[in-house]
Amino acid sequence: MDKVSLKGVVEVHVHAKPDLYPRSYSDMELMEAGVRARAKAIVVKWHYGTTAARAALCNEVCRRLHPESELTMYGSIVLNKPAGGINPAAVETSLKLGARIVWMPTMDSRNERRLKGYQDGIVCAEHGRVTEPVKEVLRMIREYDVVLATGHLDMEEGRAVIEAAKNAGVQRILVDHPEYWVTRTGLEEQERLVRDYDVCIGRYFAQPMPDGSFHVNLSENLECYQKLGPDHMIISTDGGQLANPPWEDAMERYMQYFADNGVPMEHIDYMSKELPAKLLGI
Repeated sequence: MDKVSLKGVVEVHVHAKPDLYPRSYSDMELMEAGVRARAKAIVVKWHYGTTAARAALCNEVCRRLHPESELTMYGSIVLNKPAGGINPAAVETSLKLGARIVWMPTMDSRNERRLKGYQDGIVCAEHGRVTEPVKEVLRMIREYDVVLATGHLDMEEGRAVIEAAKNAGVQRILVDHPEYWVTRTGLEEQERLVRDYDVCIGRYFAQPMPDGSFHVNLSENLECYQKLGPDHMIISTDGGQLANPPWEDAMERYMQYFADNGVPMEHIDYMSKELPAKLLGI
């Protein structure tokens, strides 16, 4: 089998420290890993707010230390309670600093909080209609031409947000880890989302399980590829946890698994390089 190359990879979802969870790499260490791998771009995610300023600092250091590198680090914002929930002011500030992805709530979503036995989650939509703050955030996403990501919403709420986003003119939409037990979405529903809304489906290396362990998703992701094809599927890691391989190792292992199971190299490169670059608009 051919050996995969990370040259030109675009990673849309990885965690780094500083964080309240232990992470394998700091922002700067992740940047250095990206340089070594000859990646094109890495988006840093933080469940507690924005990483836009952190990414900007990484880029300044990268240009000084590695002027030959093509790597760009990008920030994002997650609309959990530490960011004020669905907070248009926080979103606008993050976008002005260069963030490329706006995530709907994750750990503070109504869906995840209900699964954990609580009723205090952030509401994005009721009875198929999004809230006014969500509408304002979608307007900003359209204005700045960045990515809406569905976070940890369940499918009912996620579909309402996607529908409102398309009606608002949002062009870049990422459906997050439908293989995750929190956001579990069947392949038929994923197929409908792709058909109805032209979204990208982010399929990630591993997911945390309720018992604290991590489940590697590669076989499920291969099944998704075999069902949906490469046109809307993004290969990404959602990495950075101590229990998982370092970012570049997880990405290589993911890509190599597909290659070893007969996925053409041009499809692997499309899902890990071309499509995520197109999604980010870079």
